[in-house]
Amino acid sequence: MNYLSLVLRNLTRNKRRTILTMLSITVSVFIFASLISLPGLLNQVLRDRANSLRLICHSKASLLYMLPESYRRRIETLPHVQAVAAYSVFLATYQDPNQQLGVLAVDDDHIRDIFPDWDVSAETEHEFESMRTAALVATNLMKVYRWKVGQTIMLRGTMYPVDLQLTIVGVLNEDAAGPRIIFRRDYMEELLGRPGTANLFWVKVDSSKSSPEVIAAIDEMFANSQYETATETEVALIKNQIGSNLSLMLNGAKFLAAIVMFTIALVAANTAAMGVRERRHEMAVMRAIGFTRNSIILRILVEGLIVGVTGGALGCVLALLGFDLLPRVSGALGPLALAMTLEPRMVVYSFLIAALIGAASGFIPATLATRGDISTELRAV
Repeated sequence: MNYLSLVLRNLTRNKRRTILTMLSITVSVFIFASLISLPGLLNQVLRDRANSLRLICHSKASLLYMLPESYRRRIETLPHVQAVAAYSVFLATYQDPNQQLGVLAVDDDHIRDIFPDWDVSAETEHEFESMRTAALVATNLMKVYRWKVGQTIMLRGTMYPVDLQLTIVGVLNEDAAGPRIIFRRDYMEELLGRPGTANLFWVKVDSSKSSPEVIAAIDEMFANSQYETATETEVALIKNQIGSNLSLMLNGAKFLAAIVMFTIALVAANTAAMGVRERRHEMAVMRAIGFTRNSIILRILVEGLIVGVTGGALGCVLALLGFDLLPRVSGALGPLALAMTLEPRMVVYSFLIAALIGAASGFIPATLATRGDISTELRAV
């Protein structure tokens, strides 16, 4: 007896039910993989910044308040400080006014000293320093917009009512820099009429052990002034500013992902149970002519496993395609869409859970349906 032919025959007995069950698992795996990947965003950022020697000095009132650019020279005089750069947020759009890009202005000196993780070469740094409209662009943005080094682009400002004409002179490391465009702050100052302010200062220290001393010295230097400061490490800033709220949202995403998979598991189990109940008399006859209970359970388990594995595979492919297309179609998420990635282990987890749902939806109903006495089942036929 060819058990595989029996399995395939039963799967195609009610094609609509089989296809709908498979598609429900596909959609659930897609949603699960997408939601469960979101918490990796914050964890990845924190891991990348764990060994950073950079401090961030911003206004004590809020990151939204500006600081005088003259603070930079005073911070540079402190012990253990190796380099300082002022940093300003610009924000702009390119072609699509609904898709905002992370455009940031930074002092053109000390780029490689303060931001070694950007992987900027000495030649690129020299071009950035010598060209007023120079820009450094993240790798993923270069791919999305098909830009090339040497190309001139026009960006429309959203935070400030001025446009930027930038020439791409180099590419930033994709993992470290994130989805952003960096240009010279003196060019921004010129466009805005030289307000002489910055959103924050990046401070490079000689070692992590010096961080507490430098933090205290900076904040003490500007204490009781008109523009008091709050200086933090990168990790501390991320945790304080977005960590708590973002963690709550990401934990909610995990909870929703679990609910989705649990709901689909119940749906798949109920669908399989309906199919088993319809074939209860058939299974009683099969047991009467020599089929063992275990062989019948195994056959139905394989049926459920095929449905689960197929749905899981389709859902994982759909999730991979979705994350690949996300930067091109999601204007609402803006730069966040470019930072979102689907980790391979999440794909594996999603696939295994789908396979488990399929196997359980076949095994449990089959076990319950075949536990009765054969004679009793036959009399019910």
